[in-house]
Amino acid sequence: MTGVRTALIIGGGIAGPVTALALRKAGIEATVHEAYPSSAQGVGGTLMVAPNGLDALRIIGADEAVRTIGQPITSMVMANGRGKPVGEFPCLPGMPPSLLIWRSELCRVLHQHAAAHGISIEYGKRLVGIEQTAAGISARFSDGSSASADLLIGADGIRSTVRALIDPQAPGPQHTGLLGFGGRAMGRTAIGKAGAMHFVHGKRAFLGHWTEPDGSTIWFGNLPHPAPLTAAEARAVPAAQWLETLREVYRDDVPGGALLAHTSPEQLLITGAGEILPPVPHWHGGRMVLVGDAAHAPSSSSGQGASLAMESAIQLARCLRDLPDVATAFDVYEQLRRPRVEKVAADAAKTNDRKAAGPLARTLFSLLMPIAMKTFFTPEKMFGSLHRYRIAWDDVVKS
Repeated sequence: MTGVRTALIIGGGIAGPVTALALRKAGIEATVHEAYPSSAQGVGGTLMVAPNGLDALRIIGADEAVRTIGQPITSMVMANGRGKPVGEFPCLPGMPPSLLIWRSELCRVLHQHAAAHGISIEYGKRLVGIEQTAAGISARFSDGSSASADLLIGADGIRSTVRALIDPQAPGPQHTGLLGFGGRAMGRTAIGKAGAMHFVHGKRAFLGHWTEPDGSTIWFGNLPHPAPLTAAEARAVPAAQWLETLREVYRDDVPGGALLAHTSPEQLLITGAGEILPPVPHWHGGRMVLVGDAAHAPSSSSGQGASLAMESAIQLARCLRDLPDVATAFDVYEQLRRPRVEKVAADAAKTNDRKAAGPLARTLFSLLMPIAMKTFFTPEKMFGSLHRYRIAWDDVVKS
């Protein structure tokens, strides 16, 4: 064993509490330090927790609580701008369905589960500096307080402070060329299969949608936009103005035109520029290590951001449990994770290219998709290695 008994976790989003729970299971006490004054209640849109993410949650006993807040997705339907399905991906045999979850709800449940297991989450703790010794590490926070432990874990997202402390030259997030929006179309305007996520490659932009139990439809869209806008900058534009733009973009699409027509400015969600994190050269340094989006943040197009963060939290805890020293544990953790997460990120980048493509490319995609579905776009080839990934918690990690 590494001899690690305590850890500071910076970041209280998704990766933070999952890492703390995994460390507790490995015999390491961790405290989560969140920069914001409260949890993410009411913040953010929806995300997908895939079967591999659910299995990672099973290891820390959080899967059943998360299932209670998720909407099962039993298939993914690809369609063209006329609303015609061109391909469908059912759930893999033997696999549970993925779950659609509001990010704020997932954070709430994970925080509650962590608290129920004796894990402390401290709010208003923005990291401003660290001091390392051969025996441990201390963190300094903007409120003047400090904390010490055997090691420090950066679970502080795509704009990670810890990543910059490990490597001041580390890359930051890159714009995907897409702006993100979402909303709720009120009334029974839903089109498509119940329990299905629909992906529509329209004439001018991509749109996804699914039906809620109350008959309303949740949709999300990616608007090609070369200039990056932060969420704050995008939200500075009145929602009614964005809605007018989006209605024009999706006007001739089915069901995009109808969905936007039934969405009010109050129901519009503006998320800003889509971002992806390029490969990070250094995941760890000294007594610091990265987990989740701080180390690997694929585009939301992957549908794997949250699930990969959960996997990494579990694998990091296993390595710290089983390996002889911190440096070896960090090295092996990175070796276990880097190939998988970078492949997911690269595949998601290709998806973003299709979303940002022009009308001709989208038309060709719609024509070729039925053929591709019968050959190399089969569900097993597309999702098998992703969704069937399982971590053998009880197996001993070897260097």
